[in-house]
Amino acid sequence: MASKRVLLLGGHGKISLLLTPHLVARSWHVTSVIRDAAQKDDILSMVDGDHRSVDVMVSSLEDVKSKSDAQQVIDHSKPDYIVWSAGAGGKGGQARTQSIDRDSCIHFIQAAADTKSISKFLLISYIGSRRTKAPWWTDEDWKGTQEVNNGVLKHYYAAKLAADECLTAIASGRKDLQAIILRPGLLTDEEATGKVRLGRTKARGSITRGDVAAVAAYLLDSEAKGWLDLLEGDETVADAVKRAIEDKVDCVEGEDVDSMIRRYA
Repeated sequence: MASKRVLLLGGHGKISLLLTPHLVARSWHVTSVIRDAAQKDDILSMVDGDHRSVDVMVSSLEDVKSKSDAQQVIDHSKPDYIVWSAGAGGKGGQARTQSIDRDSCIHFIQAAADTKSISKFLLISYIGSRRTKAPWWTDEDWKGTQEVNNGVLKHYYAAKLAADECLTAIASGRKDLQAIILRPGLLTDEEATGKVRLGRTKARGSITRGDVAAVAAYLLDSEAKGWLDLLEGDETVADAVKRAIEDKVDCVEGEDVDSMIRRYA
């Protein structure tokens, strides 16, 4: 089987840096998109300078203003899979968050949908990105989520929700596009534990970035699809992914998918 090619958008982010060696370990080729050439050595250091497995592309996602702009990046890298792990990171205010976390992401989703050779799109979002109370959440869970989404994460929430819904809607119309939306809780920089809870979790909790990276790699190398919430837990990554697939878990449950389709498909 030919090696898969992965386009990693937001390649210098903390999760992306940890994800890159997981992808290379699967004998996949990674094109890591960064905004500053000075970041290149950080990428290559994660794979012991393996230039054969990793290409670094310098291209600011903030400059992606249309589907055509995104298509140029895709055409250059020729990926089989796309991973979106980018974001404004709270820098630059509302306008920059909308430009990167919402608009640029949506442009890449739309371009990927029009590129038949792309079979998987994994989007890293966050656990609170939803319009309605998850059926398995408590009222306290939902109240806490709403307080955060309407408060400190107001602009981030709106941007991530739009991207999540766009990918969900577009994947509903292109059945051969495997859309995976990974939705971690509070991110920490502690050592990865290798133990997680994936799927219908509580609303609040934490997860290490290393564990998010490991789960993302496993999901991308599986038949998983849909919305998957992620917190620290007691299952191995492999077992958690296997269970989510076998149980056909999709945390979009409770959301109005038909409304998403009307807006974006």
